[in-house]
Amino acid sequence: MLALRLARGAHPLVQLRRLLVAAAAAGTGFLLLCTLAYAMEHPGTGSVLRLAWCAAPVAATVYFAVAVARTDPGTRPRAGLSAVGLGPARLMVLAAISTAVACTLGSLVALLVFLHLRGDLSGLPFDGAAAELLAAERPLPLAAALTLLTVVPLTASAASAAALRPRSAKADGVGEPAAPAPAPSGLPWGVALLAAGLAVETYASGRGSGLPVPGGADGNPAGVLAGWALTALGLALAGPGLTYLCGRLLQAARPGAVRLLAGRVLQEEARRIGRPLGVLCAVASGAYASVVLYAGPRTGIGPLTALGALLVAGCAVLTLATAAVEARQSRADTTAALLRLGAPATMLRGSAALRAGALTAVFAPLTWVVAELAALPLGR
Repeated sequence: MLALRLARGAHPLVQLRRLLVAAAAAGTGFLLLCTLAYAMEHPGTGSVLRLAWCAAPVAATVYFAVAVARTDPGTRPRAGLSAVGLGPARLMVLAAISTAVACTLGSLVALLVFLHLRGDLSGLPFDGAAAELLAAERPLPLAAALTLLTVVPLTASAASAAALRPRSAKADGVGEPAAPAPAPSGLPWGVALLAAGLAVETYASGRGSGLPVPGGADGNPAGVLAGWALTALGLALAGPGLTYLCGRLLQAARPGAVRLLAGRVLQEEARRIGRPLGVLCAVASGAYASVVLYAGPRTGIGPLTALGALLVAGCAVLTLATAAVEARQSRADTTAALLRLGAPATMLRGSAALRAGALTAVFAPLTWVVAELAALPLGR
């Protein structure tokens, strides 16, 4: 009940983010139910592969839900809450419950839309419009449908609880002197995975049997797709290190106040916004590879493939935007202190523009190069 009261009294922008989580969960749940309908008519390995292709939308939805939970003001520790029984552990539980409620709402919407398009629910427009595609002539296994619909709420709530678990004061940096944040340690691993993924794609090109891809493209070996997965993971791991490096470069060669402020902020926020940036770069390179894959008359993009791609891309963009909001909230006190000391607002705006320009200058060419290299095997 407390979680519902906090959700009801939240700011409209917070409610909008929760509705976006519910919408993403609804789209992912609908994809899972469509996979179940395909399995009802085509039992076998193809159904398992289609279910495996739903892993990307599920992961994107869960990642977005965790980002929204981290920025929820109702789950942020404040002075005096522990006295009324709302300590860090209780706030973690409330965050998990709020995430589960939003994702469950989306899953229920997905079930209602699925049943309506099958023709099981009547009296509404487009009743039974997709009866042939959704195996309307076969009875729906309710237990299997409900099991699939619980994947996103359970995974998202567990991931939110893990992300917001109470940490020690030392881990949070409380009591430590103000120094630039230490560099993230994932850059070497990210570069290694990126190189390994590109090497696997190149080696596997033209070898082995084709793996069916939703939409009709079935001429690409499994090794090529596994290599692209390694490439995407490498970009996600390298994102924080590259963001930190951008901050170091901005402070090089006798920086002024604007460059110094922009560089320090990037160093402090490297872990918070670097990984969503890396994920967005991976999604962008994958989108370019998909354009190459589906180009020409041999294939076509189906509606479910388009829905899955829209979910992954939309969740990646929204996660980055949510992480930017979280970063802005975390430095609100510093910004207020600078304004009290007489710092002009133009300096703060110039620092923000400089940070955006530096990140674009590093990540945009990297995304283009990776996209070109990853698309070469798929275009053969």
